[in-house]
Amino acid sequence: MSASDRTLLEALLRNDLTAFTQRCFQTVVPGQRFLPNWHIQAITHQLERVRRGEIRRLMITLPPRNLKSICASVAFPAFVLGHDPAFRIVCASYSQDLTAKHARDCRAVIESAWYRQIFPSTRIDARKNTEGEFETTARGYRLGTSVGGTLTGRGGNLILIDDPMKPAEAMSETKRAAVADWYDTTLSSRLDHKTKDAIVLIMQRLHVDDLVGHVLEKDSSWAHLNLPAIADVPHQIELGAGATYKRKLGEVLHPEREPMAVLDELKASMGSYAFSAQYQQAP
Repeated sequence: MSASDRTLLEALLRNDLTAFTQRCFQTVVPGQRFLPNWHIQAITHQLERVRRGEIRRLMITLPPRNLKSICASVAFPAFVLGHDPAFRIVCASYSQDLTAKHARDCRAVIESAWYRQIFPSTRIDARKNTEGEFETTARGYRLGTSVGGTLTGRGGNLILIDDPMKPAEAMSETKRAAVADWYDTTLSSRLDHKTKDAIVLIMQRLHVDDLVGHVLEKDSSWAHLNLPAIADVPHQIELGAGATYKRKLGEVLHPEREPMAVLDELKASMGSYAFSAQYQQAP
């Protein structure tokens, strides 16, 4: 690669979250082929709107195994800290193990040679670099917690909630209520600046009273990117930079990964109720 090509690539990675996410994938999932698709652009466009301060409350609902965690819990925090190493980010998932994995992946990105080249001002402070949290030399951080965990004395400019509940627990009213109560009493109050900081909720739907349902019942003003596995209505979806994707009725979300035949098999094995919630985002 010539010096001019390398400079162009670095500029692209520094300014385009979609390209940055693809590069992150190559870092945290080496050996696997990245399969580009319009829905990744749709997700990164909405996340970029959050970073730019255009929206403060964003929810994204889509089926499992469609790169939502790499987009939202790995690439996005690294991208945000690259542009502002003093930013304070809190990331939450349903289990400590999952939270720790996302933190390790994000750390691997920030410590990679290519990231250090495009964001030379963002460095992890060796004095504050644990499994669940790392801090930058500019005193920003990415703090991971499990749903239900304590956050006494901690807060952030951005709260990212990635799959707050296990699918196996979705039918438990007690478990659903515990997640909702934790969000209401602990997490939502932890923004440093209530008028300008942001919350992002990204998940597969599990139940009509899951956290998305709970949040929407209280406040319907959230921006919502909904991506069912099979389009139930025609939909024009923003991709950023003035581009849109016109999704047709019955169109599969990512046919290269999960064609209709695979989705039919999943529906038969899971049952209509679970498939409707987790894949169609319609519990």
